[in-house]
Formats: sequence, C-alpha cells, structure tokens
Amino acid sequence: MTTAEESDWPVVRRYRGAELARIALPVGGIGTGCISLGGRGQLLDWELFNRPGKGFTPQSFFCVRTADASGVHTRVLESELLDHEYAGPHGSPSALHGLPRFRTGEFAAAYPFGQVRLTDPGLPVEATVQAYNPLVPGDAEASGLPVHVHRVRLTNVSPRPVTASVCAAVQHVVGRQRSGELPAGNRFRPFTADGATGLYGHCTEVAEDDEAWGSLALAVVGDPVSSSRRTWAKRSWGDSLLDFWEDFAADGALDEPDEGAKVPTGSLVVSKELAPGATATVTFLIAWHVPNRRGWRHDFRPAPVFGHSDDLVGNHYTGRFTDAADVVRTVVPRLAGYEDATRRFVETITTSTLPAAVQDAVLSNLAVLKSPTCFRIADGTFLGWEGCNADHGSCHGSCTHVWNYQYALEQLFPELAWTMREVEFVHSLDERGLMSFRAGLPLETNGTGWRIAAADGQMGALVRLLRTWRLTGRDDLLARLWPGARKALEFAWIPLGWDADQDGVMEGCQHSTTDVEYYGPSGINQSWYLAALAACAVMARAVGEHAFADTCEELRATGAARTDAALFNGEYYQQRVLPPGSAERIAEGLRIRYEGDSPDVGSDDLAAPDFQIGAGCMSDQLAGHALAVLSGLDDGLDPAHTATAMRSVVRYNHRTDFHAHVNHLRGYALGSEHGLLNCTYPHGERPRRPFPYSSEVWTGLEYTAAVTLALQGEHDQAEHLVADARARHSGRRRNPFDETECGSHYVRAMASFGLAHAWPRTVVDARARTITVDPVPGRWPVVAGPLVGTLVIRPSEDGFRAAHYEGTAPGYAYEVQVRRGDREQADVPAGDV
Repeated sequence: MTTAEESDWPVVRRYRGAELARIALPVGGIGTGCISLGGRGQLLDWELFNRPGKGFTPQSFFCVRTADASGVHTRVLESELLDHEYAGPHGSPSALHGLPRFRTGEFAAAYPFGQVRLTDPGLPVEATVQAYNPLVPGDAEASGLPVHVHRVRLTNVSPRPVTASVCAAVQHVVGRQRSGELPAGNRFRPFTADGATGLYGHCTEVAEDDEAWGSLALAVVGDPVSSSRRTWAKRSWGDSLLDFWEDFAADGALDEPDEGAKVPTGSLVVSKELAPGATATVTFLIAWHVPNRRGWRHDFRPAPVFGHSDDLVGNHYTGRFTDAADVVRTVVPRLAGYEDATRRFVETITTSTLPAAVQDAVLSNLAVLKSPTCFRIADGTFLGWEGCNADHGSCHGSCTHVWNYQYALEQLFPELAWTMREVEFVHSLDERGLMSFRAGLPLETNGTGWRIAAADGQMGALVRLLRTWRLTGRDDLLARLWPGARKALEFAWIPLGWDADQDGVMEGCQHSTTDVEYYGPSGINQSWYLAALAACAVMARAVGEHAFADTCEELRATGAARTDAALFNGEYYQQRVLPPGSAERIAEGLRIRYEGDSPDVGSDDLAAPDFQIGAGCMSDQLAGHALAVLSGLDDGLDPAHTATAMRSVVRYNHRTDFHAHVNHLRGYALGSEHGLLNCTYPHGERPRRPFPYSSEVWTGLEYTAAVTLALQGEHDQAEHLVADARARHSGRRRNPFDETECGSHYVRAMASFGLAHAWPRTVVDARARTITVDPVPGRWPVVAGPLVGTLVIRPSEDGFRAAHYEGTAPGYAYEVQVRRGDREQADVPAGDV
C-alpha cells in the first residue's frame, strides 16, 4: 500500500465540468498506435491497427465494487456523463451510459501523464485513474512501447474498513475490419509473467497479412488476480453486459459463463482491504502487437491522393517482441524505471520558470509523437503524416515544409531525427539535388516519386541537419549525409531555379507550406534560405570544404543585406512579387499543377499569378530565423528589423474577437476566442486571391511567433500568444491534446517545444560540449536527447551567471556559457555539467 502523496504525478493543468467534454489523451508508444484516456476516465479511440481510428471505442472499461458495514456499491471508474452525451436517436450514444458512475471528476495532466480524480459523497472511497506511456528523452525504445499503463488508486475516506475489488474488462478487438466488424472466434487464454498475471488474445479469424491481425494482452502487475473471466456470457438483448455486471456486483468476483459471447471480453479482478484513510493501488497493462503496417499512397495528378497503399512496410516495434504477451513480460521488470525517467523529464518542464501556459504547450503537443501521425517502419526509420483523418493519415510523406516547424523530435529523440535526415538526404534526393518534399514508400523504390521540391522544406531540412548534428555531435553521420546536403543547397542555384543568379535572394518559383508557389522573394522563404546558407557554411567547414563554406557565407551576407533592403518595409518583411511570365521560365520540379488550378494545367499565362503574399504581414515570416537562432546560427538579418517585424506581427495579426472576421476556409479560432491570424494586410493592397489559409489561425504559427518573440526577450508577448492558443484548447470545445490543422495531431503544433529553450535562448552544442544561454534569471529546462536537466541562473555581483546544472548527462562534461552583450564568457567551474 502507498499513500496518495507517494505516487502523485506532476500536473501542469486541471480540467473540470464541461472542460472534460473533448479530452482524449493518447497513451501509446512512438510508432505503435494508442488508446486515449477520456476526460471522464473512459477509454477512447483505440488506434492500434496501423491507421487512425477516431471514434472506435469498444466496450472496454474499469469498475470497482466496495463493501463495508454501510453497504455495497458498484461503479464504473468514470465520472458522470456530460450534457452532450445525453441525446441520440436511441438515447445516449456513449458506451455503457446506463451503468452507475462516480458523481464528479477532475482531469489533471502533464503529458504523457493523465489522471482523473473521481469522487462521490455516497461512496466510502475516492478513486484516481491514471494512465501513461513512457516518454524518456534519448531512449526511443523505452518511448516506443505498445502498452497503455492504467493505474487505479483507491483511498478509503470513510471511518470504516472497506473491501474493494477493482476489475478491468477489455474486449478482444484485434482483427477489427475497417467496416467496424469485430471477428468472431477470437479467444483469450491465461498467461503469466514474472510479476504479472494476465489474459492473452491472439487473432485467429483474419488472414495473417491483414492490417489488423495481431494480438492483445491484459495484465495485472504486482498483485494476485482474485478472479477472472475469459469472456462474457452469450446473451441477447444486451444481457451479456447485465450478466457481467450482476456477477461482479454480487460478491466482487467473476465466474466463467457456460457459453461465451461471439466477441470475447476478458476481465481481471484484484481485491484489496482498505483501513480508514488508507490508499491502495492496482496497476493494469493493456499491450498490443499488430505488425502489418502498409505504406502510403503517392499520387498527385490529377489531384493529390492521400491514403494507405498495399505495400507492406512493417513496424519497428513488432520486431522487438514476439506478441503482446511478450510485451508485458518485457515491460513489467522495467516499469518503475520507465516511470521514474518519464517523471524526471516532465518535472524538468513543470518545475521550471517557464510560465504555466508555456509548460502546458511544451508538454501537451508531444501527444503528436504518440499518435498515429508518427510511425517507424520495420528497419526503424521514423516517418510521419502531417496529421490524422478519422480512419487514415492526412497528407503523407514526412512533408518537409511541415516538419520544419517542429522542435520536439531533434531535441527529444535525435536518433530518430537522424533517420529522417537519411530519408531527406538519401532516399528523397535525386541526382540533381531535388528533394521530394513528400517521401514515397517503400523508400528504396519510391523515395523520390513525388518529384516536386518545396523551397522552404528543402532549405529547412538543411537547418534541421545542422541542428541534429549539433545536438548529438555525430561527425560520422554528418560526413555521410553531407554530399547530399551540399547537392540540396546547390539545387537552389540551378538555371531557372530559386536563386539562379546566386545573389542570396530567392526570386524563382517556390512551392511552399501554404500549398502554392510564391513568385519572387518573401520574408518567410528568405528566412529559411538564409538559415540554410548559415548552416551549410558551418557544416562545410566541419567536413573540410572551406571554399564552399566561404561561398555560403558570402551568399548569406549578401542575401541578408538585400532582404533587409528590399523586403523590410519599415514594419515587417513582405513579398516582392516577380511573375515569371511563362512556364518556360520555371525549372522542372518546382511547381505542382492540379486540374482546376488557375492558371489551368498547360497554361503559359503567369504574368499575374494568384495566391501570393504581396504586402501581407505573415505571422511566421521569421520561422527560419528562429530555428537558426536556436541552432546557434547567425542568419545576418538586422536585429532591429527582426524585432520590429515581430512587434508588427502582434500589432496587426492578433485578434481578441472573430465575430466580424471573414474566413472562407477552415476555422480554428471563432467567436470570442483570441488568436493570431496567419496573415493580414494592415495597409490594404491585399491580392485579389491571396494565398490559401491567409485568414486562418494555426497554432503552429502562433507558437513559431511566440518562439521568435521569446528569443528577442519579448517574454510577455510570447506568453500571451501561447495562452491564447491553449485557452482555445480547454477541453470544452477542443481536445487539449490534439491541435488540428490539416488533420488531428498535426505536426506543426510541435513548434511549441521550441519554447522550452527559447526563454533564455538556450543552445546546446554536443560537438563543442557547450550550453549557451542568455543571462535570464530562473530555472530553465535543458533537453537534448539524454541530456535532460535544469540550468539555474541567478544574480551575482558581476551580473548573471549559471549557478549550477541539475539533471542527467550523457557521460561527458558540458561547459555552460552565459552571454554578456555580444560576447560569450565561460562560466565558473560550478556551471559545468
């Protein structure tokens, strides 16, 4: 038995009442699929079958029976239904809606930890339902386990001893077809592991190459199972549930039925004796093993087709285990260590000086990594959609211009980031240096199949290569990928290309993250290009190509000066539209044409192209600049201009009301909500047809702006933007663990992880063994793979210095450097890691 205080998890945000309505916290490993914990404590969205599964919620739940001198009570371990769950064509549409529940619930989270505190004045116990999956920076294997850890904590709040029985009931859903049909004939059987007892269910009723074929396991960790059922009774008119409930409620124990249901539900019961004031904990595991992942569709003419292909690419995680029971046997002896390591990481954020809304944004959007957006194929390569539709991925190919915006992968799991760099600079790169901005599968045969380069995506990939290298110090991997990186940069200089005249300014046709081509230089794409030039100069010197490094430095300096002179309008960086005139003035592979586009396919009329930025003020106009700064690079832009530009973004793009706002596309901020518009035209001059999405609000761009502001010391403004985005995801209208854009669990939202290092402008360089920060007093998180800890910066007589570092280190010393003006001075020895 443990006290409540001994097992409390860190909490960054709490949700109550109507705020519970939309909560679904994904619990699963990176690339394994997940089961979500709902706001009331219910299990939602069983996304185990190699694709999204929004809305698939089988009849699986946890319940408790208590008995004391005052009577017997049986409850589902969930809080009462919310208003929106009451009505449907056949009554409540919610699963198990007719079973008794606890009266009230409060959801508390600091991702990946989620917990629901359940209370009821008519019961002798209070309950807390906890769920998580390990998230251990620098350990992708520990963070990639196909398991949902589900813990029930009961506290006796009565003056009498209580006998409590806790039951888990899990339906055998493996083999589920996309039609929703569950296969008949699956069975559970008992199994044991060192420290665990459970039920194992294999799939026998679908073909072994089926996408949903595999196995499932339910186990109890550390406690004896007092009774169990392998299936529910075969009954009509819903009486299978009635039979189960009355069997459990009668004595807190289960008996096997005479005849089992077509689709079995396995159940395990653990009984506890609780003295007054005592707390008991029962830990369950739900594990799965579903190996047959398919690739993605890769066609874009006559219109883009995004979905799943027939190509078998497999899952990395299923190669680590023989089946779901093997997952349990492997996890159980390491479970305490996984939880401790996860807690240490989370507390690095929650005990920092970062504002509460920023802590929330940093952690909550890591749910993207645990969602079906991300996966690892059989050889371990990490890949991702842009987001998720209800039952298939949204926008395939590890899209370079979307993944540019996120900061999480490189900092948390650089070993996975290296596999993405392999995709970009080996599999997706052709002989000309064109990087397909959507990688095809299988990589070996279809990596370059998209045949279109995105200017922002390709330049950003170069910066992410430098960032991955600096965070790891892996000179060997840089040397291996450098030939492709150099070729990718030189592609910008091809005839009729992005910067054909090599003046450091992208005047050519530039496909971009807004899904259209920009003609002429813009602040946003210049920010990516200048950052890429700065990155390549550093990498070229590291591999001994000094002449090429000189070329990159000269172009960066020239390009930055021209950008400031030609694109900064005194308030912000805008676009100078340069129509190409005809398709013959555009190099092959720079432009996507779909049927119905204007100009139509085959048209040479490009004298006045639509979908441009023009005089617009873009909220992410310095996205590449921000990534460069957090990577320790100088892109050469005038600091006074960049500071003014970001103040203009806040001044012109921020809204505290959307009632009168016209948005003809997708709505992510509505009514009385606050948010930052993607683009505005404060002085008029809006193109007749501006680029798509200009009137939308994307959290990924809000966080990008916040990161840039924080890097400039505008902490209050940065916090305000973050707080707006998180307020819209309060649980009442939107899921706090699912910030959508083109799909659920959208990758760009992980731009919020850049905030972890942005406040004191933390730059980690594993090769130089340095951690460099601004003299901002406080406790600041440091996350770079296995380097996880806190820098404490406090005042001293001669200014500010890093007093000490607290946390883990990868086995060698880092020197902490504190910036003082334009100089960086080494800290005293106490600052060494």
